[in-house]
Amino acid sequence: MSEFDRGAVPARAGTREAVGYDAGLRAYMLGVYNYMLTGLAITGFVAFGLSKMLVDSDGQLTQLAMTLFASPLQWVVMLAPFAFILVLSFGIQRLSSGMAAILFFAFSAVMGVSLSTIFLAYTGSSIAQVFFISAALFGAMSLWGYTTKRDLTSMGSFLFMGLIGIVIASIVNLFLHSSALDFAVSIIGVIVFTGLTAWDTQRLKEYYLAGMSGEMQAKTSVMGALSLYLDFINLFLMLLRLMGDRR
Repeated sequence: MSEFDRGAVPARAGTREAVGYDAGLRAYMLGVYNYMLTGLAITGFVAFGLSKMLVDSDGQLTQLAMTLFASPLQWVVMLAPFAFILVLSFGIQRLSSGMAAILFFAFSAVMGVSLSTIFLAYTGSSIAQVFFISAALFGAMSLWGYTTKRDLTSMGSFLFMGLIGIVIASIVNLFLHSSALDFAVSIIGVIVFTGLTAWDTQRLKEYYLAGMSGEMQAKTSVMGALSLYLDFINLFLMLLRLMGDRR
């Protein structure tokens, strides 16, 4: 996406325009974070609730687990989130802001189905611990991205290259099953998604500086929430692979 002029709103501190601009920016960013947090809550609720139905009282996998994750349906569960991302990313211009929000929340629920297995692979205490560590790291980097005067555009380009490398390495490791490569991908992933959190936050702020309003601003709030949601989820999963206690 194109860069925006950060001086697009020439309001001086202490004027009514400055106060109105600050209030508008806060409301815009609050809307983005509200969408994101609601999406995370839906994902967590679905993932935890479904995990309870994947094993029986004896700790054995249920028929539901076998159907979702040990049959051809597993590909639907795995690829469905990507389908939602593609629809939102490439169809946002044709979608209304309300429909975009509905698709985002549906995507969050589908992600919950995909992530339900982490409760079978890791202990509940380690999941909770990594979640709070991820939240603290995400919050700190998002705050830095919001407040810094430094232009993070060049950093974003570098991080995007790192993201492509992570995807390629992860696909290769599906065949190699290398623990060393998995560890390296997790370390690099934490760095990349931590940086992307700051970059995406600054990018969203710049969109507001460009003077968006109405329907376009509402759509940008949903897409911004999607970007930050993905940053958080991937940061959480990378840290979980590094720090989580496996069952």
